[in-house]
Amino acid sequence: MPKDFRFLDLKVNDAYTNMAVDEAITKARGEGKAPDTLRFYMWKPSAVTLGYFQSVEDEVNLEVLERFGFNLNRRISGGGAVLNSETGEITYSVILREDDPRVSTDPVESYHLLCQGIIEALDLLGIKADFKPINDIVVAGKKISGNAQIRRYGAVLHHGTLLVDFDVRHMFGILKISKEKLSDKMIQQAEDRVTTIRRLLGRPIGFPEVRDALEEGYMRAFDAKLIKSELTTYEEGLVKQFRARYASKEWIYRR
Repeated sequence: MPKDFRFLDLKVNDAYTNMAVDEAITKARGEGKAPDTLRFYMWKPSAVTLGYFQSVEDEVNLEVLERFGFNLNRRISGGGAVLNSETGEITYSVILREDDPRVSTDPVESYHLLCQGIIEALDLLGIKADFKPINDIVVAGKKISGNAQIRRYGAVLHHGTLLVDFDVRHMFGILKISKEKLSDKMIQQAEDRVTTIRRLLGRPIGFPEVRDALEEGYMRAFDAKLIKSELTTYEEGLVKQFRARYASKEWIYRR
C-alpha cells in the first residue's frame, strides 16, 4: 500500500538554515515525532558546502568566496565540496526511519532507491537519466545530480542537487584546484563531465517547471501521495538550535 509523505515545498534559505532543517527533520523522524518527509529547497546566497570530513584550507579559496559574498557551510553527511548556486539548482532531501523496509542496508541499493525520484523527474522533462553508483545521476555519462546520505538519530537523511544551470568557471574560482587543472583544457573537460537541464533542453527552463517535475517524479518513484505541510513546532525549535552550530566557526573549521 502506498505510504504518504509529508511534503515541504520549495523554499529559499541561507546555507546554515538549510542544513539545520535537514538535521532537525532527521532527528524528529528518528524519534517518531515527524513523518516520512520530502523537502525541496534553494540557497540564498550561494554557498560552498563541505562534506563532513573535509578541510576548509584544502578545499576553499576563502578570498574568492568572500569576494562573491557566498556562505561557507559544512553538512553532516560525507562526500565532496559542492557549490550550491542560488541560480543553478534545486536541492532536495528525503528523510525516512532507518528501519524502513524500503531502505536497504546496502549503500548502493539505498542510493538507487532514493535517487529514483530525480530520474523520474528528468524523464518527465524529456531527459533520459541513469543512476551511476554510488551516488550520481548521469545523462549520457555526464553528471546532472550528486547525492549524499547519512544514518543518524535512527533515521536516514538523503539529500542531493539537481543542476538546472551551471557555471564551471565559478566553481573553479572558489574551490581549490591545482594550477594544472585550471587550464582551459581542464575546464573544458569539466564541462564535458557535467551537464544541466537547460543545456540538455536547449531552452531557459524556469525553476517552477523543474519543481513541478520533481514533485511528480517523487510521487511516481514512491507510489505515494505528497501531503503539503510545514515543520512542527518541535522541529522549528531544533532548527534554531542546530542553525547556531552550522553558522559557527567551530563547526565550519572543525577539520
